[in-house]
Amino acid sequence: MAQTIAATAKSSKITALFRAFLYISLTLVLIPVQAVALLLRLPLSRRLPMWYHRLCCRLLGIRLEVFGRRSRARPTLFVANHASYLDIAIYGALIPGSFVAKSEVAKWPLFGLLAKLQNSVFVDRRVRTSHLQASDIGRRLEARDSIILFPEGTSGDGNKVLPFKSALFAVAEMRPQDQPLVVQPVSLTYSRLDGIPIGRHLRPFFAWYGDMELISHARRLIGLGRLTVTVSFHDPVTIEEFQSRKDLAAHCYATVARGHADALAGRLQPQVGAAGRWDWIRWRRHPRLRDLRGRRRAPGIKVRPKLRRRRLDSRRSKA
Repeated sequence: MAQTIAATAKSSKITALFRAFLYISLTLVLIPVQAVALLLRLPLSRRLPMWYHRLCCRLLGIRLEVFGRRSRARPTLFVANHASYLDIAIYGALIPGSFVAKSEVAKWPLFGLLAKLQNSVFVDRRVRTSHLQASDIGRRLEARDSIILFPEGTSGDGNKVLPFKSALFAVAEMRPQDQPLVVQPVSLTYSRLDGIPIGRHLRPFFAWYGDMELISHARRLIGLGRLTVTVSFHDPVTIEEFQSRKDLAAHCYATVARGHADALAGRLQPQVGAAGRWDWIRWRRHPRLRDLRGRRRAPGIKVRPKLRRRRLDSRRSKA
């Protein structure tokens, strides 16, 4: 199996070192800036993380294809699937909000500091503390801070969405600013590598789960080619549309799992002729299935528009 994976995807050490150097340099430069902005409570502390994640995506060679429309309501609880540490940069590039992370992340070197600088909420995944944690998240929502939640509880292998744990959905019962909390499901799929669809055998290159070692996995991942990630924002809902938070959790799971399955099966496609273009982010407001109209052209081939030439009529021409 290892030989098959090595034969179908090649990681460049030079590319990995170059990208790692740029990422670490950018991070070290912006850490004190974000720390000062948080200390002085400047508006920059809200805008800088999103700009930082977008730049990281470009440095790491990640192309984003976004379908749907992100909720503009503040606050919004974004419920998303989780497969890799790259998810943080991708969601952070598209959503101005804070993450809900497990308490162990706060102790990680560098990544724990970055999570704190983005005002992440650290929680214990045990059920018996869910009410206390919901109160902590609720205070952030009262301050109109949007929250990004990974209700799977851990990262999966990227082939399917793990069942959602409904304990943290208790926060959806709160009414910040005396209004029902908007909940928006979001699905993320690692879809193509250098324009080629990523199959089951290539997915372990990107998904980080089980007992995988972080450093060796990251070193191999960032040395790969250009990665295309499909992100779908689904219709927002509120808990008032359901009988209980468990029903809301079931609805969010079904929606995210369906969007993930559509992206895996190739049912979500970019506009004809755009699949081979290197645009680091492409946002489509409405999901679009495979477009069979018109001709499909090879990536990189540009077709000149037809010019309307004036017909020369000797009878109307002047001598």
